[in-house]
Amino acid sequence: MACSPDQQGSSNRQMRVLLRDIDVKGIETFDVYRSRGGYSALEKAVRELSPADVRETVSKSGLRGRGGAGFPAGRKWSAIPANGDKPILVLCNADEGEPGTFKDRLLMLRLPHLLIEGIVLCAYAVGAHVGYIYLRGEFADCLRVLERALQEARSAGYLGENIAGSNFSFELHIHRGLGAYICGDENALIASLEGRRGWPRRKPPYIPVFIGLYGCPTVVNNVETLCNVSLIVKNGADWFAGIGTETSKGTKLFCLSGHVNRPGVYEAPMGTPLRELIFDLAGGIRGDRSFKAVFPGGVSVPILVEEHLDTPMDFESVPKAGSFLGSGGMIVMDDTTCMVSVALRCEQFYASESCGQCTPCREGTVWMTQILERIENGKGEKGDIELLLDICKNMIGQTLCPMGDFDAAPVESTIKYFREEYEEHIRGGGCPFRS
Repeated sequence: MACSPDQQGSSNRQMRVLLRDIDVKGIETFDVYRSRGGYSALEKAVRELSPADVRETVSKSGLRGRGGAGFPAGRKWSAIPANGDKPILVLCNADEGEPGTFKDRLLMLRLPHLLIEGIVLCAYAVGAHVGYIYLRGEFADCLRVLERALQEARSAGYLGENIAGSNFSFELHIHRGLGAYICGDENALIASLEGRRGWPRRKPPYIPVFIGLYGCPTVVNNVETLCNVSLIVKNGADWFAGIGTETSKGTKLFCLSGHVNRPGVYEAPMGTPLRELIFDLAGGIRGDRSFKAVFPGGVSVPILVEEHLDTPMDFESVPKAGSFLGSGGMIVMDDTTCMVSVALRCEQFYASESCGQCTPCREGTVWMTQILERIENGKGEKGDIELLLDICKNMIGQTLCPMGDFDAAPVESTIKYFREEYEEHIRGGGCPFRS
């Protein structure tokens, strides 16, 4: 859930842009959203702006994808081939399956019309007349809210034929997935939507803007990215570009969970230091314990430790610190946390979620799980640490999708910063953190 301003502490880094109306009663309904200025950006676009104008506005704003890769949204939209012989499609990736990430679900539950307006604006900008929301299967609550919002938008003339009295038409559908982590990858998502097994596809082709859903040019953006679009069109590119850093514009939604006093979804300008997010917005470490480590972007990225607390949370600074911003799912761990146990739990998850298409991922996750289990249970052997690192080396960059890198990240980074814990497990015959 989102925290109210008084719950968010006294940091001047907090800034509500996407979440400005999150606590407004009934904001998930059309009437309340409309009373707060909703759909005015869409009306402005279809009546006053050309599709090229909208693309240019989004490009100038500096909006980058909020799903993890951080690719410039305007550049992706502008890459759609002009005057092609196939229809252009828009696909919203709402398959939020990264552990520690729950921001997109919040947006869909509370601000479904903000998402719909952003999708329609994207469609107008690229010339699409059909779009899909690929919704994670477990999000039954979001499905109910989105279906109602789609019906309301359609009845009000903001979906379907001649949107807002213009000659632009667009229809939007919801497709419910079955909860596979791998379908967060846009190519696996496309395969699933086409009715095939959710496997990442071999390259080429790779980029969906050329050959995407049903072989058509397809723009794929995630929920948070698309929710920013109507605000950019309404307030202007310069307004959005004035927030954040020189290369990472706007605000970012951060999911703070784990060993913090006030877990929740927080919005802050890009570039806000990690320390402020944890100790100001989220209220610091629970029980007055000491900070130990954090996954800054879900468990698919390397951990950061105390020496990184002053790292600005943006697309450039986090990689310099040795990790990635990812989805913004920040799992905080205190000094009672066993890092071998953390790595084991991550690998158990990846072993279960691997699609099995690539040998390094399919076999490597199971192999690392077995090794970590024996280390955690007091049966670790000399050479196990080096073996784990060797497996990681043979997974990184060796799979069709980034999952091989994801698999290796928690193991490699926990060994890097807490190798002594692994050694103590092996030397002492078990986990020293167990009471």
